[in-house]
Amino acid sequence: MFAAEDVMTKKVVTVTKDTPIHEAMDLMLREGVSGVPVVEDNMTLVGVLSEKDVVGLLYDGEALESRQVRHFMTERSISFDIEDSLIEICDFLTKGLVRRVPVTSEGQLVGIISVPDIIRYTLSMRQESGCSEPGD
Repeated sequence: MFAAEDVMTKKVVTVTKDTPIHEAMDLMLREGVSGVPVVEDNMTLVGVLSEKDVVGLLYDGEALESRQVRHFMTERSISFDIEDSLIEICDFLTKGLVRRVPVTSEGQLVGIISVPDIIRYTLSMRQESGCSEPGD
């Protein structure tokens, strides 16, 4: 059985609750990610900030200068443990509610799994099995 740690990205772009929201949005664009885990200094996961969380800022330009991630993040975000089954994670992601899930070990962030991570992993497994032509 494949586990979360087999697929997860270990170098994760993160922010804290105190990060200014405009800095978090800029970071997401620079890194090409649609969401970031929100962590404490000791990497304890406290939430997630996604594009959907901040899209409404178009209507309130003042919030960009005065607000922090804590005002927009989703606090009770779903996460999976490093030993959780990849099948369980795929089942969750196919529901379409989110495109990425944080991976934790004892409450601390250790990685993230996104839909592209699963696609890459699936293709690499196919290559390792010797399939090279469509339909093999």
